[in-house]
Parts: sequence; structure tokens; C-alpha cells
Amino acid sequence: MTTHYLDHAATTPMLESARMAYFEELARVGNPSALHKSGRLARAMVEDSRERMAKALGAHPTEVIWTSGGTEADNIALKGLFWARHSADPRHTRIVTTSIEHHAGIDPATWLENEHGATTAILPVDRLGIVDLAALRVEVAAHFDEIAVISVMWANNEMGAIQPIADIVNIATEHGIPVHADAVQAVGHVPVDFRGSGLATMAVSAHKFGGPVGVGVLVARRELTITPLTHGGGQERKVRPGTLNSAGFHAASVAAEAAVAQLESEAERLAALQRDMILRIRQAIPEAVLSGPEPGPQRLPGNVHFVFPGCAAEALMFVLDSHGVEASNGSACTAGIAQPSHVLIAMGRSQNDAASTMRFSLGHTSTGADVDALLAVLPDAVVRARKVAGTFHTEAFG
Repeated sequence: MTTHYLDHAATTPMLESARMAYFEELARVGNPSALHKSGRLARAMVEDSRERMAKALGAHPTEVIWTSGGTEADNIALKGLFWARHSADPRHTRIVTTSIEHHAGIDPATWLENEHGATTAILPVDRLGIVDLAALRVEVAAHFDEIAVISVMWANNEMGAIQPIADIVNIATEHGIPVHADAVQAVGHVPVDFRGSGLATMAVSAHKFGGPVGVGVLVARRELTITPLTHGGGQERKVRPGTLNSAGFHAASVAAEAAVAQLESEAERLAALQRDMILRIRQAIPEAVLSGPEPGPQRLPGNVHFVFPGCAAEALMFVLDSHGVEASNGSACTAGIAQPSHVLIAMGRSQNDAASTMRFSLGHTSTGADVDALLAVLPDAVVRARKVAGTFHTEAFG
């Protein structure tokens, strides 16, 4: 049975160029912190990769801090900025974020609130999942001298809404408040220019744009003070110490270069597949409701997210999987725990709707055949998933 992979937002296959770069560098020996020849060669590869990654992200090489992925980058940014700002001015106790953040952004803020006396302000979003700028202006006007950091994801991982980062930064800059963005879903899919964005920090994950798992970047303005989470050898501006992964960094930079170079044409190709999939799902299942913005500038080009009313999302996912169609009922980063989407609830949907969602995410290996395969099995899968939901409801409450 042919597998049709429609979960690129969770992870996308490594690009061939990145895989070859990775295997080539794996054959090299040498700790990049060692001073002998092998160490110097490994270090040279790390710095070359840093320069290439910086260019792809619109940053200066000194602003690229290597991490193990987006989650670590988010944690360093939120905790490190909060601690540094609070240490410099004890009034800075407030973290401003949104109701649709990835757990890598929500959980550090919650932890700081529970363990370090922070106060978290959660901004609402509209029915399309776009942050309420009026609420942000009110929040900043009322608490500008208390806010340590504002954190807003560049593009949502579930329903693909692209946030107005430029407007958010403009509001914050008036009061000198640093803004962090989780750009994990954005890089390689929409234009991202760190220097032009005005952001203080930005989180990136390589396996979302064709690089290896376990490699990420925290992009941080050089003048920022960030309190480290870990301590050790002093690598990466003393913000993220540890032995440097030269093979992973090399592959990540090659993938970033390739993804950015073909971004315009690939976004256009994926947007065409996206529009076709949305149209055909609406025709086949008229009661299905698209989550987030319509295809266009406010939505990631590879993201399709629907509510299938009355369905058990897990059942729908497993039925599709049994037919070789791999998709997701939400974020892949919740340790396999099935739960209603907090993103959909924040957008004003009911608990039942939030538990009846499916995300189909396209990537560089996606073709029209994948869309055809999905539509060949989706209507029957929805019927079967509704029967499961009805059985559960009867057993639980009947």
C-alpha cells in the first residue's frame, strides 16, 4: 500500500542536499572546541554553517545561537529574557503572549508564573486565529513598565494563521519591550527576515524545512542580555553551552538555504494544492468547516485544517492511516495525548468541534496524487468516525 504523507507540519522529510551534507560531515572527526587540526576543521564547519543560516534568516552570524530545536529556543528566549529583564528592573514581571501559542511558548510562561512570580497576560484572537491588536495596545498602554517580554508565534502550527508580527513589534517598540516570535512553522514557507522584523529573538527548527531533527536556532540580537538556562563550556555566547553538532548544523544550513531559495515557487505550488484540497473537501463534505483564514496572505500555503462536526478525531486519523493517508488531529508535540485543540477553543469553537479536527499539511514531497488519495477515502472515513463518536457518546452518557 502506498503511503501518502500529509503531516509535514509535524516534520518534513530531509531534503536530499541536506541528507548528503549530513552524511558527509558525520564522517569527519573532531570536537569544534578542540584546538588541534581536526577540531579547527570542525569549528570552521560550524562557523560556515552559522553564516549560511544567518543569511537565510536575514540575520548577522553573531545573532545565530545553535540549539537542539524550536522548543529549546523558545525556552531560552522566554526564560532568559524574563530573568535578565527582571534582574535589571524588578518591575518587569509580566509576560504577554496569546491564546493560540504552541506549548513550547505557553508552558515556559506558565512555569515562570508558577515558580518565579511572573504574571502572564493572554491576548485573545479573532475567529480566524489572528491576534487582537487592539487588546495588545490596551495591555501595553496599561502595563508597559511591567512587561518583560511579548511572545507571539509567527505562524500557527495547527490552523496556519500568520500573525501580524510587524504591527506587534511596532506597538512594543514604542516602549522598548522585546518581542519573541516562534517562527518554527514560518521559516522556509513564508518570507522571514529577522533584521527587518525588529524582533528581539526568534525560534527556528530545522526539521520543519528539510533539515535534521534535533537542530534548531535561537536568533537573538547581539546587544540583548539573555540569562542562560544551562551552564558549561561557554559555547554559543554562553547562552547555550555544550559540544557543538557540526554535522547537524551543516545539514540545517544547507536545508535553510535551499528552502529559502525556492520559497516563492514552492509556496505557489503548495498553495495550488491547498486550494484544490479545500475545494474538494468542501464539495465532498459540505458540513466540514475550514479553520483559520482562507488561502492567501494570512495563511501558510501548505496548511489545511478542518472541523468535521460529529467526528471522533482520533478515529478519523486511524481510519485514514489504515488507508495509507497520514495526517494529524493537531499538534504533534503533546506526547501523544489526545485532547481538544486549545487553538480552536481560543477561536471560539466548542469543545466538541475542537475535538473533531484534522490537519492536512503539505510539503516539498507533496503532489496532486496525495490530494487524490485523501479525497478517495475521506468521505467514508468521516462516516465511520462519526459512528465511533456516537458510540462513545451513547456509552458515556446514554
